[in-house]
Amino acid sequence: MEINIVTRSARGAGWGVDCRGKVLSADTLPAWRAALRSAGKRLAVTNGCFDILHAGHVNYLEAARNQADALLVGLNSDESVRQLKGHGRPVQSQADRATVLAALSAVDAVFVFGETRATQFLELAEPDVYVKGGDYQVDQLPAEERAVAQRLGSQIIVLGHVPGRSASDLARKIAAL
Repeated sequence: MEINIVTRSARGAGWGVDCRGKVLSADTLPAWRAALRSAGKRLAVTNGCFDILHAGHVNYLEAARNQADALLVGLNSDESVRQLKGHGRPVQSQADRATVLAALSAVDAVFVFGETRATQFLELAEPDVYVKGGDYQVDQLPAEERAVAQRLGSQIIVLGHVPGRSASDLARKIAAL
Protein backbone atom coordinates (compact mmCIF):
# COMPACT_ATOMS: atom_id res chain seq x y z
CA MET A 1 0.00 0.00 0.00
CA GLU A 2 1.40 3.34 -1.04
CA ILE A 3 0.77 6.42 1.08
CA ASN A 4 0.87 9.85 -0.50
CA ILE A 5 1.45 12.82 1.77
CA VAL A 6 0.12 16.06 0.39
CA THR A 7 2.06 19.12 1.50
CA ARG A 8 0.56 22.04 -0.33
CA SER A 9 -0.69 25.19 1.28
CA ALA A 10 -4.42 25.68 1.68
CA ARG A 11 -4.19 29.09 0.04
CA GLY A 12 -2.36 27.78 -3.05
CA ALA A 13 -4.58 24.73 -3.41
CA GLY A 14 -7.83 26.64 -3.09
CA TRP A 15 -9.01 24.73 -0.01
CA GLY A 16 -8.56 24.92 3.70
CA VAL A 17 -8.92 27.66 6.28
CA ASP A 18 -7.14 31.00 6.30
CA CYS A 19 -8.11 32.69 9.55
CA ARG A 20 -5.48 35.41 9.12
CA GLY A 21 -7.29 36.49 5.95
CA LYS A 22 -10.26 37.36 8.18
CA VAL A 23 -8.29 40.14 9.91
CA LEU A 24 -9.20 43.34 8.09
CA SER A 25 -7.34 46.65 7.88
CA ALA A 26 -8.74 50.16 7.55
CA ASP A 27 -8.03 49.81 3.82
CA THR A 28 -9.86 46.48 3.37
CA LEU A 29 -12.83 46.92 5.73
CA PRO A 30 -14.88 49.31 3.52
CA ALA A 31 -14.77 46.96 0.50
CA TRP A 32 -15.57 43.94 2.69
CA ARG A 33 -18.56 45.83 4.13
CA ALA A 34 -19.70 46.96 0.69
CA ALA A 35 -19.62 43.34 -0.56
CA LEU A 36 -21.87 42.25 2.31
CA ARG A 37 -24.27 45.10 1.63
CA SER A 38 -24.43 44.35 -2.12
CA ALA A 39 -25.18 40.70 -1.31
CA GLY A 40 -28.09 41.85 0.87
CA LYS A 41 -26.48 40.57 4.08
CA ARG A 42 -26.95 42.20 7.47
CA LEU A 43 -23.85 42.90 9.56
CA ALA A 44 -23.60 42.59 13.33
CA VAL A 45 -20.59 44.10 15.08
CA THR A 46 -19.30 43.80 18.59
CA ASN A 47 -16.07 44.85 20.21
CA GLY A 48 -13.83 44.19 23.16
CA CYS A 49 -10.41 43.19 24.44
CA PHE A 50 -10.83 39.40 24.20
CA ASP A 51 -7.54 39.03 26.04
CA ILE A 52 -7.92 35.52 27.45
CA LEU A 53 -10.53 33.83 25.31
CA HIS A 54 -12.87 31.61 27.35
CA ALA A 55 -16.24 29.85 27.07
CA GLY A 56 -18.13 33.01 28.03
CA HIS A 57 -16.56 34.82 25.05
CA VAL A 58 -17.35 31.96 22.69
CA ASN A 59 -20.99 31.79 23.80
CA TYR A 60 -21.29 35.57 23.52
CA LEU A 61 -19.75 35.67 20.03
CA GLU A 62 -22.07 32.91 18.83
CA ALA A 63 -25.08 34.79 20.20
CA ALA A 64 -23.83 38.01 18.57
CA ARG A 65 -23.37 36.22 15.23
CA ASN A 66 -26.95 34.96 15.43
CA GLN A 67 -28.21 38.57 15.31
CA ALA A 68 -27.30 39.01 11.62
CA ASP A 69 -25.80 37.29 8.57
CA ALA A 70 -22.19 38.14 9.44
CA LEU A 71 -20.22 39.14 12.54
CA LEU A 72 -17.36 41.63 12.60
CA VAL A 73 -15.42 41.84 15.86
CA GLY A 74 -13.70 45.11 16.74
CA LEU A 75 -10.64 44.25 18.80
CA ASN A 76 -9.02 46.76 21.13
CA SER A 77 -5.33 47.29 20.32
CA ASP A 78 -2.65 46.49 22.90
CA GLU A 79 -2.36 50.15 23.90
CA SER A 80 -6.10 50.62 24.35
CA VAL A 81 -6.28 47.42 26.44
CA ARG A 82 -3.56 48.84 28.72
CA GLN A 83 -5.56 52.03 29.07
CA LEU A 84 -8.73 50.10 29.89
CA LYS A 85 -7.38 47.21 31.99
CA GLY A 86 -4.16 48.58 33.47
CA HIS A 87 -0.59 47.38 33.84
CA GLY A 88 0.07 43.77 32.86
CA ARG A 89 -2.67 43.63 30.27
CA PRO A 90 -3.11 42.48 27.66
CA VAL A 91 -1.74 39.04 28.35
CA GLN A 92 -1.66 38.25 24.61
CA SER A 93 -0.63 40.56 21.78
CA GLN A 94 -3.24 42.07 19.48
CA ALA A 95 -1.94 39.92 16.61
CA ASP A 96 -2.41 36.74 18.67
CA ARG A 97 -5.83 37.83 19.94
CA ALA A 98 -6.94 38.69 16.39
CA THR A 99 -5.76 35.31 15.07
CA VAL A 100 -7.59 33.38 17.80
CA LEU A 101 -10.81 35.34 17.22
CA ALA A 102 -10.54 34.94 13.45
CA ALA A 103 -10.24 31.16 13.87
CA LEU A 104 -13.72 30.97 15.41
CA SER A 105 -16.47 29.93 13.00
CA ALA A 106 -18.88 32.48 14.52
CA VAL A 107 -16.53 35.33 13.55
CA ASP A 108 -16.57 36.45 9.92
CA ALA A 109 -13.92 39.15 10.31
CA VAL A 110 -11.80 41.00 12.89
CA PHE A 111 -10.67 44.62 12.91
CA VAL A 112 -8.10 46.00 15.39
CA PHE A 113 -8.76 49.57 16.53
CA GLY A 114 -6.65 51.83 18.71
CA GLU A 115 -9.19 53.84 20.67
CA THR A 116 -10.65 52.91 24.07
CA ARG A 117 -14.15 53.49 22.68
CA ALA A 118 -15.46 51.87 19.50
CA THR A 119 -16.78 55.11 17.99
CA GLN A 120 -14.45 55.31 14.96
CA PHE A 121 -14.71 51.56 14.43
CA LEU A 122 -18.50 51.84 14.28
CA GLU A 123 -18.23 54.72 11.80
CA LEU A 124 -16.08 52.58 9.52
CA ALA A 125 -18.05 49.33 9.93
CA GLU A 126 -21.54 50.82 9.50
CA PRO A 127 -23.28 47.92 11.28
CA ASP A 128 -26.91 46.95 10.91
CA VAL A 129 -26.75 45.60 14.47
CA TYR A 130 -24.45 46.70 17.29
CA VAL A 131 -24.15 43.96 19.92
CA LYS A 132 -22.80 44.52 23.42
CA GLY A 133 -22.55 42.21 26.38
CA GLY A 134 -22.98 42.99 30.04
CA ASP A 135 -25.32 43.61 32.89
CA TYR A 136 -26.60 47.00 31.78
CA GLN A 137 -29.23 48.63 29.61
CA VAL A 138 -28.80 50.29 26.21
CA ASP A 139 -28.91 53.75 27.80
CA GLN A 140 -25.89 52.81 29.95
CA LEU A 141 -23.64 52.18 26.93
CA PRO A 142 -21.02 54.86 26.17
CA ALA A 143 -22.95 57.85 24.85
CA GLU A 144 -20.64 58.40 21.87
CA GLU A 145 -21.00 54.77 20.71
CA ARG A 146 -24.77 54.92 21.16
CA ALA A 147 -24.94 58.17 19.18
CA VAL A 148 -23.00 56.74 16.23
CA ALA A 149 -25.09 53.55 16.17
CA GLN A 150 -28.32 55.54 16.30
CA ARG A 151 -27.17 57.94 13.57
CA LEU A 152 -26.28 54.96 11.35
CA GLY A 153 -29.68 53.38 12.03
CA SER A 154 -28.10 50.38 13.74
CA GLN A 155 -30.19 48.25 16.05
CA ILE A 156 -28.51 48.03 19.47
CA ILE A 157 -28.75 44.71 21.32
CA VAL A 158 -27.35 44.02 24.78
CA LEU A 159 -26.74 40.35 25.52
CA GLY A 160 -26.67 39.33 29.16
CA HIS A 161 -23.42 38.64 30.99
CA VAL A 162 -22.84 35.10 32.28
CA PRO A 163 -21.63 35.39 35.91
CA GLY A 164 -18.30 33.76 36.71
CA ARG A 165 -17.02 33.96 33.16
CA SER A 166 -14.54 36.81 32.80
CA ALA A 167 -10.98 37.15 31.55
CA SER A 168 -10.07 39.12 34.66
CA ASP A 169 -11.27 36.28 36.93
CA LEU A 170 -9.37 33.78 34.80
CA ALA A 171 -6.19 35.89 34.92
CA ARG A 172 -6.43 36.00 38.73
CA LYS A 173 -6.82 32.21 38.86
CA ILE A 174 -3.78 31.72 36.63
CA ALA A 175 -1.70 34.17 38.67
CA ALA A 176 -2.58 32.26 41.85
CA LEU A 177 -1.18 28.99 40.48
